[in-house]
Amino acid sequence: MARTPTDRPKTCNWGILTAILLAVSLQLFLFSPSSPGVLQIPPPSSVLPAPSNGRLQEVIKLGEGQLKQPEDVAVDRTGVVYTATRDGWIKRLLRNGTWESWKQIESGSLLGLTTTTGGGVVVCDAEEGLLEVGEEGVRVLVSHVDGAQIRFADDVVGSSDGTLYFSVASTKHSFRNWPLDMLEDKPYGQLLTYNPSSNIASVLLENLGFANGVALSANEDYVVVCETWKYRCLKYWLQGDVKGQTEILIDNLPGAPDNIKLAPDGSFWIALLETIPNRLRYVYRSRAFKYLITAFPELGQWVVGANKKAMVVNVGSDGKIIRGFDDPTGKVMAFVTSALEFEGHLYLGSLHTDFVGKLPL
Repeated sequence: MARTPTDRPKTCNWGILTAILLAVSLQLFLFSPSSPGVLQIPPPSSVLPAPSNGRLQEVIKLGEGQLKQPEDVAVDRTGVVYTATRDGWIKRLLRNGTWESWKQIESGSLLGLTTTTGGGVVVCDAEEGLLEVGEEGVRVLVSHVDGAQIRFADDVVGSSDGTLYFSVASTKHSFRNWPLDMLEDKPYGQLLTYNPSSNIASVLLENLGFANGVALSANEDYVVVCETWKYRCLKYWLQGDVKGQTEILIDNLPGAPDNIKLAPDGSFWIALLETIPNRLRYVYRSRAFKYLITAFPELGQWVVGANKKAMVVNVGSDGKIIRGFDDPTGKVMAFVTSALEFEGHLYLGSLHTDFVGKLPL
């Protein structure tokens, strides 16, 4: 029986469809910029004094409308509060309660910052490295380590002798492509140190799961670095018989740790992110899905929960949770990235606000 003209388009359409699917599959699996593994999400940990207390909804909004996504907060020895904003400003809250637009940097990738004993500020520019900011201007302190350019400087803390400890979130993926690092779920992070006397940076730790916040202990005998994708924070010993050794400070956190700050009593404040909503955890265990997001990054906004809630926890030097605060719906605070205790208050940075939150303790 002769094939009718109406049969030919169906055969042709199936052929085209097959070719398209094959092309898409090749694009996803052969030409992907990352090689996703199966994300090993730690088991949930219940550490808050209650399932939810909503305390972060009680914050006072400092500088509302003046600060664009103030990720981190630092304070100097005179009590002046500093923050770096996404539009390239280092702004500071003076003791009289007014905000000053102090220094502008031509950058949209300013992240963690710390004040120095000399009265200046050191800030991580994810794309340029460590920058020193002072009254006289801005200069690059560190842009390379071991001959390689620093791709993703993240957070920094300074010791009493001027030594800096800072994190590189990923040696493979840049700041602009940070979701690819989460999707790939491979340890590309580093903990580095910078000696101002020799002007040399060196690597202390490698193979970290998105190295993020860093903090020194009260006695400066160890430095803590947060591994965001592993939901844990590590101690790296700087002194004593255990110098150079690493141990876990805390793991199985109820969220992915961002920045960490030393509290006046020697404990630590850690900002936690819900990078993956509980209802979508199963999705991140699928390699096929992760390849799809890698190829079409705009889909990632539907499976990231950081803008939906906020949480901070106070952790003792023994790694035990002391207390925690949250905004379970993100009504007031969401995507909180740092928590600094100063004069009986928490100062909160966020990538989802136009203010710094101030919470009475």
